[in-house]
Amino acid sequence: MSALDFSKIKLLILDADGIMTDGSFFISDSGDVFRRFNALDGYGICSAIKKGLNVAVISGSKGSALLHRCKYLGITDLFMDREDKHKVYTKILKPKLNVKDEEVAFMGDDVYDIELLKIVGFPIAVPNAHDKVKAVAKYITKLRGGEGAVREVIDLILPI
Repeated sequence: MSALDFSKIKLLILDADGIMTDGSFFISDSGDVFRRFNALDGYGICSAIKKGLNVAVISGSKGSALLHRCKYLGITDLFMDREDKHKVYTKILKPKLNVKDEEVAFMGDDVYDIELLKIVGFPIAVPNAHDKVKAVAKYITKLRGGEGAVREVIDLILPI
């Protein structure tokens, strides 16, 4: 797995829950939903964007926490409430950014990520991903989702 040439990646697509977070939801008595994001991932994303790497989020999730987090990090390509990740990628994101499949990495953790994982050049899973996702991944991070896995991948793409 470590023989992959991450230097070819021009676009990193992230799922949100289970990748940018650990997949947990905290729900208050009033029904407010809270997510926990990782600061190492955040710094890595900001640095990657500043260095010219395109970073996008395609998530089945919706909610203001993800919207605010992406805005804070400078992620402008955010697609929420979308389980049709393959369609979003092929119809919107890929043509907009003019990238080839082999120049794209996607980090996913659940079965609805598999279709997109199968077409990108660098399908990536986290150790806490569904087994069917890990079976199609070319790289499985050492760190779990929400615990620095995104930063781990960014450091492989853009070594410090």
